[in-house]
Amino acid sequence: MPVATPKQYEAMLDAAQKGGYAYPAVNITSLTTINAALKAFADSKTDGIIQVSTGGGQFASGLNVADAAYGAIVLAEATHLLAEKYDVLVALHTDHCHPEKVDSFLKPLLEASRKRVAEGKGPLFQSHMFDGSVVPLDENLEISKALLKECAELGIILEVEAGCVGGEEDGHDTSGLPAEKLYTTPEDMLEVYETLQPIGRFLFAATFGNVHGAYKPGSVKLKPTILRDGQKAVMDKHGAEAEMDLVFHGGSGSELSDIRETLDYGVVKMNIDTDTQYAFTRPIVTHICSNIEGVLKIDGEVGNKKTYDPRGYLKKGEANMAKRLQEAAADLLSEGKTIFGTV
Repeated sequence: MPVATPKQYEAMLDAAQKGGYAYPAVNITSLTTINAALKAFADSKTDGIIQVSTGGGQFASGLNVADAAYGAIVLAEATHLLAEKYDVLVALHTDHCHPEKVDSFLKPLLEASRKRVAEGKGPLFQSHMFDGSVVPLDENLEISKALLKECAELGIILEVEAGCVGGEEDGHDTSGLPAEKLYTTPEDMLEVYETLQPIGRFLFAATFGNVHGAYKPGSVKLKPTILRDGQKAVMDKHGAEAEMDLVFHGGSGSELSDIRETLDYGVVKMNIDTDTQYAFTRPIVTHICSNIEGVLKIDGEVGNKKTYDPRGYLKKGEANMAKRLQEAAADLLSEGKTIFGTV
């Protein structure tokens, strides 16, 4: 099945909202990590979201090119081809893009989608994230309005953020922010809805104490009721149909009870990156340490080609990353709920 069409992506989000589950949205950087994501989704019979950050795109373009947008296009085109071999729906998304990177990252990707649509194809990406949380909300929404209008014309959904996810990940560092910045208010949520809803469909990364990075279970102090109260403010004024599609960032170290609670309040997408990075790397380290004499040419020896062939250990990374992503699908209750073939 090719990557989801705009209609299918909307149906995915509707199904999650109605069914009380969320999709794992995994950051990828290479063919191997794309394959890990597709394997996990297929084996769990869940639809899912594959996403590319600016850092991931830059990495994928190679050391000599180092172009985030170009690398993101390469990864997206590869996903379109690879996804045809699977019987689940997959959507493509881009992660945090701050205002200063809109022209160099989002704009070229929108242009790539514009060319595809003109050729009668679907957009390259099904959604993009604009992270305007680093500027005042009024400025954030002004930029978001213009981007959402452009996205909507192409059948693309825009993800926005109000409030900041703490911590640091992939060059996105908000670790020095005061605590109050980590919580979106009901007033913020209402303003976001009333500003953007007339323009087109959007995803909203409201913040409720989430923190990027790796933390021990219990270390992250979430307040999921922030989401409940914000949704209530919106629906009390605009009706039950105004419930927003929410996104959970910075979930590493979160208690399962908190993750599940957010599903009750409209979370339909949860970003997965730190945990899958570790899951990918862990078996590779074991392979290297267990085969050190074969991997390294020690004391003039020739080593063992079977152990230093990158395919041998990258396959182990792919398998373990897929396993961790399957756990995420189970945690988010999306396991076994693909809508492939119904839309």
